[in-house]
Amino acid sequence: MNASLLVELFCEELPPKALQRLGDAFADGVRSQLLAKGFLEAASAVTAFATPRRLAVRITDVREKSPDTPKRDKLLPVSIAFDAAGNAQPPLLKKLASLGLSEADIPNLKRESDGKAEALFHEHVAPGVALDAVLEGVVRDAIARLPIPKVMSYQLADLSTVQFVRPAHRLVALHGKRVLPISVLGLTAGNRTLGHRFLAKQPEVTIPDADHYEAALEHVGRVVASYGARRQRIVDQLAASAKGDVVIQPDALLDEVNALVEWPVVVEGRFDEAFLEVPQECLILTMQLNQKYFAVADAAGKLRNRFLLVSNLEAEDSSKIIGGNERVLRARLADAKFFYDTDRKQPLASRLDLLKPVVYHNKLGSQFERVQRIASLAKYIAGRIEGDAALVPALTLAAERAATLAKCDLVTGMVGEFPELQGVMGGYYARHDGEAEAVAQAIDLQYRPRLDAAALTGADGKINKVAAAVYLAERLETLVGIWGIGLQPTGEKDPFGLRRAALGVIDVVELLGESAAKLELREAMAWVKAEFPAGALPADGKLILDIEDFIYERYRNQLAQDADRAAVDAVLALRPNLADARKRLAAVVEFRGLAEAEALAAANKRIGNILKKAEGATGEVDPALLQDDAEVALYTAIAKAKPASDTLFKHGNYAEALKALAHLRGPVDAFFNDVMVMAENPQLRANRIALLRWLHTTMNRVADLARLAG
Repeated sequence: MNASLLVELFCEELPPKALQRLGDAFADGVRSQLLAKGFLEAASAVTAFATPRRLAVRITDVREKSPDTPKRDKLLPVSIAFDAAGNAQPPLLKKLASLGLSEADIPNLKRESDGKAEALFHEHVAPGVALDAVLEGVVRDAIARLPIPKVMSYQLADLSTVQFVRPAHRLVALHGKRVLPISVLGLTAGNRTLGHRFLAKQPEVTIPDADHYEAALEHVGRVVASYGARRQRIVDQLAASAKGDVVIQPDALLDEVNALVEWPVVVEGRFDEAFLEVPQECLILTMQLNQKYFAVADAAGKLRNRFLLVSNLEAEDSSKIIGGNERVLRARLADAKFFYDTDRKQPLASRLDLLKPVVYHNKLGSQFERVQRIASLAKYIAGRIEGDAALVPALTLAAERAATLAKCDLVTGMVGEFPELQGVMGGYYARHDGEAEAVAQAIDLQYRPRLDAAALTGADGKINKVAAAVYLAERLETLVGIWGIGLQPTGEKDPFGLRRAALGVIDVVELLGESAAKLELREAMAWVKAEFPAGALPADGKLILDIEDFIYERYRNQLAQDADRAAVDAVLALRPNLADARKRLAAVVEFRGLAEAEALAAANKRIGNILKKAEGATGEVDPALLQDDAEVALYTAIAKAKPASDTLFKHGNYAEALKALAHLRGPVDAFFNDVMVMAENPQLRANRIALLRWLHTTMNRVADLARLAG
């Protein structure tokens, strides 16, 4: 007989940040084991429940007994089972006895080949097993597999010790209405659990059957058992309490609050408007991290002096709940205001020397030394991304200034209290000190994981090149330094965020576009590498090449989302400037649509193989040594097509530059049909190789076309 199965573990408060993961894992652990043992139907539905004090799972259509299962067991090879006369040998008799069989059952055994030799097989039907007999083991296994952050050991009344994430006090196990006789964690299953600590209508909640678990808990226990339903209730109540404003509700805060309450009730509190003088990032962080409150802003994003909190109590008069929380928040905001006012009494620049004892990495020196490297590189980068020579001096000075001040807020009181505000507070303090807006914005943006055009655009609508230079310098310094001391990413591990740093470099260079045309990654990384202490990093050039490969591999994955992998590989094989790569890729994609593309790609591949085998350097093509009509025709065709292609390439018109060379297909095909490149005459051979090298260089400036060949 099929019925719904319910298993609930009631315990002390579970770790909120792990609650959803624990609930899902418990439900999946029970489901997977029952499925493997044949207790579930195709239509069986699984529902996970998780509240601050319970983990539970309900599965519909669970069989009371697993079905009988046909089985076919291999016993022994015939050569071992019987002697030459066909008599059963001791190994066979022993095997039969272990299966509850006797010599009388031998005629019923099957003789078949197992692929190597003839063997004996026992075919039988294994009877189904009762759910009562397996559920305890299933639950124990599910508990053992839980992703528990930290296991707690505790003693039971009989002084035996058990381990679980938190002490467990109740166990419910129902198949329909029937209580299943299982024991787990020293608890014997029943049909009673506990509801809300204060709001429950009865001390105990009796679960009438597995299908009415949620209803019984909600109506009698005043507990919303479903994690998802409880979260949605919070979201709906927050929306109803917004009153035309915007509730700032990050997913992480929603999940954490949801894991702290069983019966969510949203109430509103207020704080003194004077606190709005403090940067709103500080206020929001104080509310979210310290108090688990939801901040409220107007439509323009300006913070209001009101907040929303999710209470675990429902009261006709919530004034005491609100008043208590307002008093606690007032003290927290007063601390934030104190830090803010105190920090501003000391200019940001005066804190630079305080970074000297702050260790960045024991192999790479202090934060002060790191600042010197970043400032030097930022100045170098700024000089490469400013096209107007008259503006270069001002930009390099501003970039150097921003980079010098960028880490100074690490030693402020506010960032000491809230490390999440590093950079943000530096921007505020820089503005207070009268620093240029471009400098303040650069300090503010330096820690952003990724930058988009909106973030990098200044008040004048132009890209803030100061911020771009500092952002690039910070990430390239990180890549060179951390990679150089052997801490490159491995597998999923990337503790220093080098993958994120590489993606940040790609983003900013792409945003700079043509402004980054003169910025070469190798040169920039070599520049900052020279700023590290002697002997700190490897002396050879392999470090720079490895990091370059790492960056381009990240870029390859990005570009492959928009274009064919072969086209991406063809472009990136030349290691083009990151700002130029997408334009080249678009040209290659367009080129591949031409009728001549496939043949030219194949020819390029053939030419590349020939050039690899050619010994020694080759000089210029000597027209006087061209003998065959086909090589004369190819030389003439290249000479005719090259000037136009050169001009188009110089102006960045890559698609047309490739099209201008498409007419070479005929002469190239004729050349390989009629001309012996590796001629016996060394002068002819060298001249023909020079001709192919000239062709190869001309055709592969946009991309390595050979990589387009199938």
